[in-house]
Amino acid sequence: MNKPLQGVRVLDLTHMLAGPYGAMMLADLGAETIKVEPLAGEGTRKLLANDPKNSLDGMGAYYLALNRNKQSIAIDLKSPDGQRVFHDLVRESDVVISNFGVGVPERLGIDYDTLQAINPRIITCTITGFGSDGPNPKRPAFDQVAQAMGGGMSITGPDAEHPVRAGIPIGDLGGGMFSAMGILSALVERANSGRGQHVDISMLDCQVSMLSYMATMHFLSGEDPYPIGNSHFVHVPYNTYRTRDGYIVIAVITDNFWQNLKKVVPIAEFDDPAFDGQPGRWEGRDLINRRLNEVLGEKDSAHWLAALQAERIPCAPVNRLSQALNEEQVRHRNMVIELKHPNGKATRGVGNPIKLSRTHEESFSAAPTVGQHTQQVLGDLLGYSDDEIQALADKETIGR
Repeated sequence: MNKPLQGVRVLDLTHMLAGPYGAMMLADLGAETIKVEPLAGEGTRKLLANDPKNSLDGMGAYYLALNRNKQSIAIDLKSPDGQRVFHDLVRESDVVISNFGVGVPERLGIDYDTLQAINPRIITCTITGFGSDGPNPKRPAFDQVAQAMGGGMSITGPDAEHPVRAGIPIGDLGGGMFSAMGILSALVERANSGRGQHVDISMLDCQVSMLSYMATMHFLSGEDPYPIGNSHFVHVPYNTYRTRDGYIVIAVITDNFWQNLKKVVPIAEFDDPAFDGQPGRWEGRDLINRRLNEVLGEKDSAHWLAALQAERIPCAPVNRLSQALNEEQVRHRNMVIELKHPNGKATRGVGNPIKLSRTHEESFSAAPTVGQHTQQVLGDLLGYSDDEIQALADKETIGR
């Protein structure tokens, strides 16, 4: 294997989206990632599992997308024997990641204080809606709750009366991405100190972090920004425009781009010298956007994109998913990958966006069935005998 996290072992106790996504990022980068599931499998397996268009052999699109490159073992963590098996795994591992509600890790005996007594080098990570402390950390949260409380919904949509969540679940995905960053940071620190630590990820924190310069603008001005659709609060024209067969975006952020745009889209009103600078274009934004929509609607997207690109004006088609996943650049970067399942069938998914120059192997295994690797992990990693494994299975401590 030629991956950067080779030699790192992760115990993945996650479910739904945020946690599995973060653990998958580590798995894609080469961490040996062992998914520890209840005997019946973690709940995400059931999402879309009975939808013939969005499932494969009883596994829905959610589970298939989020659990590649992982092994699966099934353990009843609520039983003393199950906790003993898990603690044996902790002794041989580097990271434990979970996204249970606040207080659940302590009840299951999988919290940092318990696990660091077993393995002082262990790094634990929890992903919750609001973090592990504060006025009310136990309130339930899912993606849209984080998006709403984090402020992003208030600046997304056509106007202030119609707040809109992001089309992709950035509340969950943000939690997963920041969890991977936190775990990697703790691994680097451990190389110096020799000690593990706990990584506490709040989905709300992540959403607030991504407010970035919008938050700074608020602190400076004291004003709440409002949604302005696909336009920009400084640059004009910077918007979505309708062509004869679809939509394109144009992003004019310099005066030079404006001059080049006038060559591509000859509109008499645009020759007004007032529009040669940003302040004038901002004042005339309604006219500029209206006239662009009128003229661009006369020809197909391909015509306009070719002409705009020839003048090096930032532009793009508004792709449907089928178009985005077939973009030449996307395919070149190995961002569409094939996953071959044990039954001989195959699914496709999105690739790993982290490209490294030296430890650059990109290989992917399909999401596992429940307990697919229980025998292998307990036998090869922990040295359990066949009789010990069978005894645990007979007591329904493990599934295989």
